[in-house]
Amino acid sequence: MTFAATPPPRSRPPKRSRARRFVPLGVAAWLVLEIWLLTLVGDAAGGLTVFLLLLAGVIAGGYVIKRAGRRAWKSLTETMQAGGDPAASPGSGERTSTGSGNTLPMLGGLLLMFPGLLTDVAGLLCLFPPTRKLLHRRAERLLSRQARYTPGTLGDAFQQARMHQPDGKVVQGEVVREDEQPAPRREDPPLTR
Repeated sequence: MTFAATPPPRSRPPKRSRARRFVPLGVAAWLVLEIWLLTLVGDAAGGLTVFLLLLAGVIAGGYVIKRAGRRAWKSLTETMQAGGDPAASPGSGERTSTGSGNTLPMLGGLLLMFPGLLTDVAGLLCLFPPTRKLLHRRAERLLSRQARYTPGTLGDAFQQARMHQPDGKVVQGEVVREDEQPAPRREDPPLTR
C-alpha cells in the first residue's frame, strides 16, 4: 500500500503595501515632470541657461553640505572636549535647545545637487529657516505619531534617538545584583581509554 504525500496548503502571496505599489509610480512621475520642466526652460531660455542652472545647483549644494558638515564636526568636537554625550550634541541631527541640527540643511544641499528644478525648489525649502522649522516639526510629529514604539521599527529607532535629549524619559543602565552567585562552571570529564 502506498501513501501519497498531501500537497502543501495553497498560500497567497503577501499583499504589497501601498508604499511599495505607489513609490515607483511617484518616482517615474517625478522624473517625467523634471525632464518636462527642463525642456520648457531650455526652449524658453536656451540650453546654456539650463546647463548653468544645473551647474549652479551642484556647486551650491556642495557648499551647503560642506558647511553643514563642518558645523556638525565643530559641534561634535566641542561636545567631546567638554566631556558631554556626543549623541546629544546639537549637530547630531536631533533637536536640542540650541537649534534643529544639520539634517535638513544636508538634505537641502543634496536636493540642490540632484539635477532638476523641482528638486532645487525642495532643497531651497529645506534651507530657508521658516520652512525648515516647519518641516522639522512636521517630520517629528509624523514620526512620533505614526511609528509606534515596537521593537525593530522606525519608531523604536526614533525613541532611541530621543533618549539622548534633555527631556528624554528613559535612563540607560545595567542592573548588577550582588546577591546572586555565578553558576559553577561544569568541567568536562577527563578522557579515558
